[in-house]
Amino acid sequence: MGVTCVCQVPVSEGKSVQQTVDILHKKLEQLGAVKQGNFWVDCETYHATGNATGQPSKLLYVMHNSETPLSCMALFEGGPGLSADANFDVLMVKLKSHFQNAKGHKVESRGVRYRYCDFLVKIGTVAMSSSARGISVEVEYCACVIPGDCWNLMKEFMQSFLGSNTPELPTVFTSKAEGLSVPVDCMDTMSQYLELFGRVRKQQVLPGSGVR
Repeated sequence: MGVTCVCQVPVSEGKSVQQTVDILHKKLEQLGAVKQGNFWVDCETYHATGNATGQPSKLLYVMHNSETPLSCMALFEGGPGLSADANFDVLMVKLKSHFQNAKGHKVESRGVRYRYCDFLVKIGTVAMSSSARGISVEVEYCACVIPGDCWNLMKEFMQSFLGSNTPELPTVFTSKAEGLSVPVDCMDTMSQYLELFGRVRKQQVLPGSGVR
């Protein structure tokens, strides 16, 4: 796994979610990117069933990524997080007396995976309750694991197809005590998706946004 940046791209004015996604596909293909199958990332929300302290309980987010199909990531609201095998989902069922699945809060991003030289690019439609809520773009630079060594190159590449929607350096990297010199891991990517999904949950349903 290399350095990864996940961002949300706004729907183009006068266009639908799918039309905007198609425009991004076309731009990538014009650059020479090649399709390499599909991808998905999903997130289930759980809340604690009992809280003796009277304080609001933290939410628990259980996430999956097609890039790591045998793993399951769990992140508490505000941290910490852990990576486990796929049997963690079975454990959550057994812990239903402590953690209750928040029905209707599942968010997922699905779309096409592209390869361009040392870059992997994933353009996804973010959906909740079968309604498209936005567009996610994940860019991974596979040749490096140190954010500080490759961010300028990544930003330049993203500008070639995202233009003014190119994101700034993800806060998941800048918030680390050691700065940008720490090797990345899968939790950095999932933390970015969790942040994006959190913003999507607060958005209104887009007109004509049924997911096909």
